Amino acid sequence: MSGKPRLTYLNGRGRMESIRWLWAAAGVEFEEVYLETKEQYEKLIKDGFLLFQQVPLVEIDGMKMVQTRAITSYIAGKYNLYGKDLKERALIDMYVEGISDLMQMILMFPFSPPDAKEKNLESIKDRATNRYFPVFEKVLKQHGQDFLVGNKFSWADVQLMEAILAVEEKVPDVLSGFPQLQVFKTKMSNMPTIKKFLQPGSPRKPPPDAHYVETVLKIFKK
Repeated sequence: MSGKPRLTYLNGRGRMESIRWLWAAAGVEFEEVYLETKEQYEKLIKDGFLLFQQVPLVEIDGMKMVQTRAITSYIAGKYNLYGKDLKERALIDMYVEGISDLMQMILMFPFSPPDAKEKNLESIKDRATNRYFPVFEKVLKQHGQDFLVGNKFSWADVQLMEAILAVEEKVPDVLSGFPQLQVFKTKMSNMPTIKKFLQPGSPRKPPPDAHYVETVLKIFKK
């Protein structure tokens, strides 16, 4: 194995995409192993790779890490994306947790029954525009800085950028009432590491399609 971190998950976004975003923002290259069959997944469990019998799995610094939050916290801390002190870290944690709640809705959307898709899409739009994005619009307006915490690029900025783009895929005009977030999005898009990640051919995954949903159900269904 090379010195690069190795990520094991499906060839799709899911719970690994926030991890990919954070690696990319830190400018770190990584390798990926894609699960395609239930047998591959069961072998990882049998071989003791998955502490709680769940992926994502990230192999880094001699560890086999599971649990998305633990992995992203480790990356943020290792690459100086986690604030300068405990207070900044607490703010970053609050913002990340809030964004994660919105991302959970987006994560589950492709698995909605056909008759619930329209309702679930409205829920995503409502939560984004009335609960989550107003918070970040206000934070950026109040302190007048480029980044959410401590005027320094952090995990919270990366997570918010991922969420903005994910919601825009479903609701293209979602930022129309959020001028600060529009500026934030432009600035983030032009940061060299993020700009590279947004280019075609990067490790960023496309929105989930029917094949991805089918593969998830095939591998994880009891």
